[in-house]
Amino acid sequence: MVIDTTKYSNNFSDDSFWRKVKKFGKKAGVSVVYVALLLFYTLKKPETPVWAKTVIIGALGYFILPIDLIPDLLPGGYTDDFSGLFGALVTVSMFIDEEVKLNAKERIRIWFGESAISDTDLVDDKLNKKNDQDEQDKEEDKDEDK
Repeated sequence: MVIDTTKYSNNFSDDSFWRKVKKFGKKAGVSVVYVALLLFYTLKKPETPVWAKTVIIGALGYFILPIDLIPDLLPGGYTDDFSGLFGALVTVSMFIDEEVKLNAKERIRIWFGESAISDTDLVDDKLNKKNDQDEQDKEEDKDEDK
């Protein structure tokens, strides 16, 4: 499922983001909250380009929206939120650095406990694979240009 999150940017604000995460974070689960936090902290980096911030704001706006494709209160209701968030995460992955990950993991630790940190590994692994593939593609493009 692909969700066009760009039309949801008007729903985003720092306050609405924190309210949503605090109210529904436990129901949404560690992975959804971790991806949302990665995007939030990437958004706050001054060096993140405007186009990437636009993608992030759209995805977080969709996450915050009280009415969405699959209502959040139904079983599996955060699937569409996760899809939109993860799509944005992959798109802006080159701007997610260790500081962003540490900030997100610290918030996960506070809200979910120390044991929840291991639940962030799957997301980090996918991010690392994506970034490794991007680097490999760049190298191949350089070789072809020679």
